[in-house]
Amino acid sequence: MSLLIKPIITEKATNDSELNNCYTFHVQKSANKVEIKKAVESAYGVKVEKVRTINVRADRSIRYTKAGIQYGKTNAIKKAIVQLADGESIDLYANA
Repeated sequence: MSLLIKPIITEKATNDSELNNCYTFHVQKSANKVEIKKAVESAYGVKVEKVRTINVRADRSIRYTKAGIQYGKTNAIKKAIVQLADGESIDLYANA
């Protein structure tokens, strides 16, 4: 299984890719920066300059219903922000 799960396409990530040549990916929790760099370079054929990682904690919520208190949480994920070399780009919208 690949370390890269999926690219994150939000308004903030798209703006970052246009202005700073940085792309955001949802990656496996066990992946480190060197593995992420190799995975992006092999998957997209680009040269990576810098990798920054973020562990996003799970959001917990409580709902008060007729049946009682409902507890819930979202999954914790790991994000990687990958900065590419000048002149390089990734087309995330191409139908390959």
